[in-house]
Amino acid sequence: MDFFKKMLHEKDHPGIQFLKYVFCGGCAFAADVVTFFIVAWLFFPALTEDDVFVRIFGLQVAPVDEHLRVVNFRICTGIAFLVSNMTAYVLNVRFVFKAGKHSRWKELGLFYLVSGISIVIGMEAGAMMIGVFGLSTSFSYMAKAVSATLINYAARKFFIFHG
Repeated sequence: MDFFKKMLHEKDHPGIQFLKYVFCGGCAFAADVVTFFIVAWLFFPALTEDDVFVRIFGLQVAPVDEHLRVVNFRICTGIAFLVSNMTAYVLNVRFVFKAGKHSRWKELGLFYLVSGISIVIGMEAGAMMIGVFGLSTSFSYMAKAVSATLINYAARKFFIFHG
């Protein structure tokens, strides 16, 4: 048990840091997934009958045209972003990176700015996958998540926190 406590609070070794980043990122990703799909299902319809999420949970969804699905995909992404990014910030500061390179408010602002840029890039790629290629919302969502993760790690490690 002491090994895990020590590992959880060790901030210097790059391998341990990356493992903690992956775990914390997984928690933030889970918050994002839950938020996105609940909002896409209940508030801003962005799911189709053949969507993986709909099939897995046996949900009933009303038909939604492609243009509205693209708009709602963006809205759902924005709402999920707010929830998951705060989750990521708290976990990253607590367990992954050493805070203090900037004041707390500037650090939080930079964290959201970098995440905002990466999510816009991913969101627009996802919207294009829906609007141009007719791909599923779930596939587009996953592509958005992968691109955002890659951009975020590099920016957080090198620009926002003390490595």
